[in-house]
Parts: sequence; structure tokens; C-alpha cells
Amino acid sequence: MNVGSGVRLPVSAITALVLLGGLYTLSIAQTRPERFDPDGSFWIQGKPPKAFEDFSGINLNAKRNRYMPASGVDLTNGTQLRYKALAVAPDKLVFTTIVVRGVSYSFRGRFLKRGVFAAADLDQDTPVLEGILTKFKSGQKVAQANLKFTYFGGT
Repeated sequence: MNVGSGVRLPVSAITALVLLGGLYTLSIAQTRPERFDPDGSFWIQGKPPKAFEDFSGINLNAKRNRYMPASGVDLTNGTQLRYKALAVAPDKLVFTTIVVRGVSYSFRGRFLKRGVFAAADLDQDTPVLEGILTKFKSGQKVAQANLKFTYFGGT
């Protein structure tokens, strides 16, 4: 086979170059991190502990999708506590909320799943998040529990 200006490459050399190019492309695809998007709501799996009966859920909405609840913690009485500090990564979720009527929450946990949660086939019975939820009243810790959370992406 002629390549360029009269240089001849044997077919085996061309085959080797094509194979190497394919392996290089495959290695790039395997090292590229999977897209991570946990936006949605997270609810305590099962019945919440007595001290957390007022806790409704954790909402993540980084894209500010108007069809999803705003980012923050929802309480059963309709109050939403926005995040004062929030860190979201494939291996962790950490937050503290603002104080409303003397109550605030903090959480330190990890995601049990990866990928784009809204596009995944996640059922509402399988936990996708676990960690320690802490409740504060007037700045004092009043409850703490190690909990698992399920995912709801919206209707």
C-alpha cells in the first residue's frame, strides 16, 4: 500500500496502527468519569425515628429546574430550610441548613449509586444515600441517627 509520497507500509503495519488507535480510544472512554447528577428528592427509608418525624426530605436541584422542589430540607409542616453549606460529589453529600424557628439540620453521608439519578431505573424502595442526620434546636444537638434514603426524581 502506498502512503504519502511513495512510502510503502505492509498491511500488517496498517492493521497494527488501526488496532492501537482503537485500544487508545477504548482506554480514553474507560478513564472518562461517568456523569453524576443526583438532582431529586431523598426520603428516609422506612419509618423515621421519633425525633425525625417532622423531617420530610432532602432536595437537590442544582439546575434550578422549576418542576422540582428547590434545594433544601423540607419539613412535614411545609417549612423549607435552605442550605447554609452544601457539598455534593459522587462519593459524598454534606450539608448544614439555615436556622428556621430555632431548628436546623446537618448531614454527612455518601451516595450508594452513581450516574444520572433521574435517568436511572431507581425504585423507591432501594436506598441510594446513607449517612448521619443531625437535628439542632437553638444551636443544641437534640437528635442524631444513621439513616438510609431512597430517591424520587419527580413526576
